[in-house]
Amino acid sequence: MSAQDSYLNKVNWSDDGLVPVIAQDIHTNEVLMVAWMNRDALKRTVETNEGVYWSRSRKKLWHKGEESGHIQKVHEIRLDCDEDVILLKIEQVGGISCHTGRHDCFFKKLVGHEWLITEPVLKDPAEIYKK
Repeated sequence: MSAQDSYLNKVNWSDDGLVPVIAQDIHTNEVLMVAWMNRDALKRTVETNEGVYWSRSRKKLWHKGEESGHIQKVHEIRLDCDEDVILLKIEQVGGISCHTGRHDCFFKKLVGHEWLITEPVLKDPAEIYKK
């Protein structure tokens, strides 16, 4: 590892080599999504200035927007006081950060004892992820 990559050693990675990441809109401070990164994902994010994450379900790097075109332009990368959570201040291209076609991933609100959907689908996922 080069001295240039020493920032990777400052992160308090979990036993499985991951760290949670919060993606926050640079303009509104709204939390858009939470994901995971490993060392390679953070390094690629720094190199490209675009959100790159570790997909736990697919067990591979995931460049946000690689299929949908809804990339995340990274403006700032911050590390919390315990060095175990990363905050990305991003610009969400296309205004859709959720794979469900919504603006953000936090569209379910607990009302009483029931989760209610509070945000509309902006674009049908079948149109976004044509295969």
